[in-house]
Amino acid sequence: MLSRRQFLLTASVAPFLQKRERIVTVNGVIRPQEMGKTLIHEHMLVDFIGADKINFDRWNREEVVKAVLPYVLEVKKQGVKTILDCTPAFLGRDVHLLQLISQKSGLQILTNTGYYGAVDNKYLPKWAFAETAEQLADRWTAEFEKGIDDTNIRPGFIKIGVNPTQLSDIHRKLIRAAGLAHLRTGLTICSHTGPAIPAFEEIEELQRTGVHPSAFVWVHAQGESNRNLYTKAAQMGAWVSLDGIGWGDWENYATWIDLMKSNHLLNKVLISHDAGWYKPGETNGGNFVGFTAIFEKLFPLLRQKGFTQKDFAQLLIHNPAEAFKVQVRKL
Repeated sequence: MLSRRQFLLTASVAPFLQKRERIVTVNGVIRPQEMGKTLIHEHMLVDFIGADKINFDRWNREEVVKAVLPYVLEVKKQGVKTILDCTPAFLGRDVHLLQLISQKSGLQILTNTGYYGAVDNKYLPKWAFAETAEQLADRWTAEFEKGIDDTNIRPGFIKIGVNPTQLSDIHRKLIRAAGLAHLRTGLTICSHTGPAIPAFEEIEELQRTGVHPSAFVWVHAQGESNRNLYTKAAQMGAWVSLDGIGWGDWENYATWIDLMKSNHLLNKVLISHDAGWYKPGETNGGNFVGFTAIFEKLFPLLRQKGFTQKDFAQLLIHNPAEAFKVQVRKL
């Protein structure tokens, strides 16, 4: 039974949730079938200076747009219509910037809510240590209800991060907060994870919170050497995200994706580059890695393995639409 507080939170979000089959972009709500070809894990800007030092004065939005726009337009020529920007709060999430890039490029962009605990919690705000999972979920739910940073821009998914070892107490709190926020909002949970040990611990923690594994994206699953664990996670319902394709190793990615297809689990695979990104403090934003390797490097290798246009549509159109539609997924 819901407590009075939980009931009021659910009721307050209910009008926004009543429209079914929705994706939430920085420019508003679209239907899942309007996503088209989608890259589910990219970055326009990332600032690694730390949560205690970061601020929006560290970059000029117009300069960032000028540097990033050519790469966005380049991938648009490949037919991509939607990009999920996975830069979390306190690592350079700038929804005004994302809206500018979206408007100038014509691409649909999703942003996120949540906190990133990887890298020994360098990017967590101080209150993340003191507050409960329920209080953190309140903050993330408020961004979904009211908008981010005093705007009307809402997150389209939840992004957290954990260390690539067994979950610490604070990281368990982050995944529990993400689970609570999911139950209130229907937003999918993407967790920077890597190896399987923390991934399966996260799935278990979500299950204890009442969240089905289908609400969970195992981000950077390519960091796990036992590829059979991809199958196990997908069979549980989780999304297996192979998302470092911008950085090479394309033959291995082709092998791993083919393994999932041979196990009849291609419908649980997400792919992307984890590429970009403008780096504040570096000359001209540093070296930007583009978003085209999937089309130029990976897909030719997959074609050699017998992949068809139907398979590519499964990976880039159907799976993202299913994974990121706003939908509460209870255990």
